[in-house]
Amino acid sequence: MKNGIQSWKAIGAIGLITLGALTGCASQSTSGSVYREGEARRAQYIEQGVVESVRTVTIQGDTNNVGTAAGAIVGGVAGSNVGGGKGSTIGAVLGALAGGVAGQAIEKNASTRQGLEITVKMDNGSLRAYVQDADEAFRPGDRVRIITSGGTSRVSH
Repeated sequence: MKNGIQSWKAIGAIGLITLGALTGCASQSTSGSVYREGEARRAQYIEQGVVESVRTVTIQGDTNNVGTAAGAIVGGVAGSNVGGGKGSTIGAVLGALAGGVAGQAIEKNASTRQGLEITVKMDNGSLRAYVQDADEAFRPGDRVRIITSGGTSRVSH
């Protein structure tokens, strides 16, 4: 009976990790082409300028620690199957620690994506830098629009 209960615990823990992975996929986009529902039908302030430089950057998404928690659960369940008595307890603790570290790394890696830092010389002469997803190509000399609404700006052609 003990092995049956442990199998169900492991299946439940794997389910939590899957849920955590799916939650990580729902991160907010920083694309210049994606608008959230709350941004629709709002007036936007538009400025224009010329791209001075474009640099590839890494955008590190926010993590919600679901990966850490799910990894700790799976590691703890797996570790508790090692030995018996105190060995099982020690295995559970070590498994939880290792699983938590691994889950955190997986979540962090899943939320990282490629972006662009676009430096624009505005028509008024000021320089500004914008970071957004690398889903549109920009080159120095391109004439661009800066669209701003509610504190969020995006660069587009």
